[in-house]
Amino acid sequence: MINLPARLPGFVARQREHAEKQRTALGIEARSWYRISNAADPDEAEVMLYDEVGGWFGATADEFIADLRGVTAPNLRVRVNSPGGSVFEGIAIANALRSHPAQVTVQVDGIAASIASVIAMAGDRIEMAPNTMLMIHDASGLCAGNAQDMEEMAELLDLISDNIADAYAQRAGGTRDEWRARMRAETWYLPEDAVAAGLADAAVQAPKQGIPTEPDEAEPDMHRAYDLAAYGYTGPRPAEPKPEAGLTEDIRSLIGEEIAAQLRAAVTPPAEGTTPAEPVAETTPVEPAPAPAEPEPEAPAAEPVDEWAAAVAHLTQDEPDTWSVLVSNLTTTASSSAATEA
Repeated sequence: MINLPARLPGFVARQREHAEKQRTALGIEARSWYRISNAADPDEAEVMLYDEVGGWFGATADEFIADLRGVTAPNLRVRVNSPGGSVFEGIAIANALRSHPAQVTVQVDGIAASIASVIAMAGDRIEMAPNTMLMIHDASGLCAGNAQDMEEMAELLDLISDNIADAYAQRAGGTRDEWRARMRAETWYLPEDAVAAGLADAAVQAPKQGIPTEPDEAEPDMHRAYDLAAYGYTGPRPAEPKPEAGLTEDIRSLIGEEIAAQLRAAVTPPAEGTTPAEPVAETTPVEPAPAPAEPEPEAPAAEPVDEWAAAVAHLTQDEPDTWSVLVSNLTTTASSSAATEA
């Protein structure tokens, strides 16, 4: 959160005086919210911003700038992990970094929020470490007074927010109004989002420890990791010659040795320097033998004779009726009689 002090005359001077009195009364030393190291690497100095900017009990921008003048390394790495703080203290620090002759690389180690994100924009290169975040929003502050004072305070906050939006636009492109819209929405950026928005140059990955980087060093370890000799593996077995298939013998026995030799000669390529053999003349195909005629169906066997039925057959025949014989002439039709008379 950007803490804009109340718009009262001499506020910064009274803030420093109050902080000094508090430290004296409590018997404590000033708590520095930054650290500058110029001895870790002769080619690169390190600045750590790991607290609020311009804290009540910490050093202010003038002390930071005084210490920054002692950096003589050609490269300067500013490591940021800050929620923000005083607007004007942050702007002064950012301008000090811009005017420093060293090549400044800002590395966000945790969070660069509010005015700390404006300080980050001062780097020649901005890097986002893994899982870090960057946040931008409008300026805020306190005001005591009447309605006119409140209106003037609102105008001042808009002016300061426009000024901060210009810092983002100068770094990432776009217009002041576009960045003000993002600031009013209090926008948070992950490393990849910050790079996509133009607020950072790279989302760096943490180096892995203990893993060889040279191919010559990594290759023996890979061989040892996949060495199967410990399990009795001695390599692939040599290919064994396949035995002659039994099907060849079966065909040879069916078609005969002479025809088998002719077929073998036809499919075998001739050796170099030799004349290919003449093709075997086609033989007259042998007509297949006619199929045997189907046998005639046998006559059904005669049914056996029932001797008992034959012996008693005469007993079952009807005897002629005497009366029927006598009157048979009376039952003859007229047509029959006419035919007889004619």
